[in-house]
Amino acid sequence: MDISVYRPGELSAADRAAWTAMQSKAHLHGSEQLANPFLAPQFTLAVGRCRRGVRVAVVREDGDPAAFFPFMRTAAGVGRAVGLGVSDAQGMVHRPGFTWEARELLRACGLAVWEFDHLVTGQEPFEAGASGTFPSPVMDVDQGYDVYLSRLRAQSPKFTRSTLAKERRLGRDTGSVRYVHDERDPDVLRMLMAWKSGQYRRTGRSDRFAHEWITRLVTQLFHTRSDSFAGILSVLYADGRPVAAHFGLRTERVLACWFPAYDPAYAKYSPGLILHLRMAEAAAADGVAHLDLGRGKKEYKDSLKTRELMVSEGLVTRRHPIAAGHRARRAPVRALRNTVLSRPELFEPADRILKRMGKIRSRH
Repeated sequence: MDISVYRPGELSAADRAAWTAMQSKAHLHGSEQLANPFLAPQFTLAVGRCRRGVRVAVVREDGDPAAFFPFMRTAAGVGRAVGLGVSDAQGMVHRPGFTWEARELLRACGLAVWEFDHLVTGQEPFEAGASGTFPSPVMDVDQGYDVYLSRLRAQSPKFTRSTLAKERRLGRDTGSVRYVHDERDPDVLRMLMAWKSGQYRRTGRSDRFAHEWITRLVTQLFHTRSDSFAGILSVLYADGRPVAAHFGLRTERVLACWFPAYDPAYAKYSPGLILHLRMAEAAAADGVAHLDLGRGKKEYKDSLKTRELMVSEGLVTRRHPIAAGHRARRAPVRALRNTVLSRPELFEPADRILKRMGKIRSRH
């Protein structure tokens, strides 16, 4: 393989265009997950402005790009997926039929190990290192919103009736309900991040927006716009006031759901669910094929989904003492967490404890 490694900003315009073209045609070759915004060059460029060690390996065949492999690495050669912890799709973007050898790729990138937690399907050389595979629910809108809503009524009739009734009640109680699919007011983005931080604290989870680089990344992506990629802030207003919002990323065919939150004062109306239905309607009108809700077991995702994609977590290594040490540290932590998440008898009491701690923390 002819492999060159670049900083994201060093990629030529031709390379970025080739990367985008591979994504836009991926669904034609049975690789729809490669079109995910988290695998777009714009996401890697944005992370590269916020974090050190972001690189892109470009694999060429006969002088032309055949694959793009974005990654982060430390000085010791520990590699991670770009944006690990906030990225919902990871892997190599490549043209049809391209194959590679994982250890050869790692060696060329100066990596002893590469860790992932949302590896998309069709990445066989990396899948050999997967320790678990998990569903990522999606909302299919490629046949239009009316078809999606009909499917939702059939599979979740009570949920659909209840959500639509709550939207009508919200309108009656507040005077008017308005939806903006692509809100450009940065003050609303800051409000969303504040809501999300409050939600993290109430539920005892780690506040992602307490990390300055994540706040910078989201703000930067909010201002990133092109025909092939954009940060999309969607907002549900009641009587002129934001009551629910979502920030996600969009390519031509995929809207990746990322940070949804709502004003707790309006919780009885389930504004987050109303917002997701409005997002589906607007995305369908824009030509989006599906909304990717992201890995994670949530009741609202089960209610909204039409099917599931699969993502994997794990790590690939080459023979190196750094790789052995990293595996020894990371594998037990991931195994314990996944055991708790997959077993209700363990997850439910752990979730109650986290929420109790969150309530205590919120008081101070």
